[in-house]
Amino acid sequence: MRSEIIDVTTGGTDAVVDITRQCTEFVTRAGAVSGLLHVFVPHATAGVGILELGAGSDEDLLAALAELLPADDRWRHRHGTPGHGRSHVLPALVPPYATVPVVEGRLALGTWQSIAIVDINVDNPHRNIRLSLLTEPNNGAG
Repeated sequence: MRSEIIDVTTGGTDAVVDITRQCTEFVTRAGAVSGLLHVFVPHATAGVGILELGAGSDEDLLAALAELLPADDRWRHRHGTPGHGRSHVLPALVPPYATVPVVEGRLALGTWQSIAIVDINVDNPHRNIRLSLLTEPNNGAG
């Protein structure tokens, strides 16, 4: 297994940040032929999504999350900016992990799929994401 941490800045607003390039580069550096890429965000207030980006789906996701998890004072978890408690509910809806097959040295994503960090916690704009590559023995990624 190979593993590394990448740093991502999500900014001070609700965000969907594409990390597909970083994931692809990690798999390429590892020299993997086949296996599984596991993406994990070790934060209680962010998630990992696989979805189409740039065609409005990312904005639609953020709009849906704003409806489901409004940034107001209804949350019992109260610290940080108003509505911060909603960020702690997010990982139940957008899990903090995703696993993608690696086939013939490439991520086996669908044509329009991307890997993204989903972050509605405006109090923490910096995220560490652990990329782990699980490969078969003698697969070139030792």
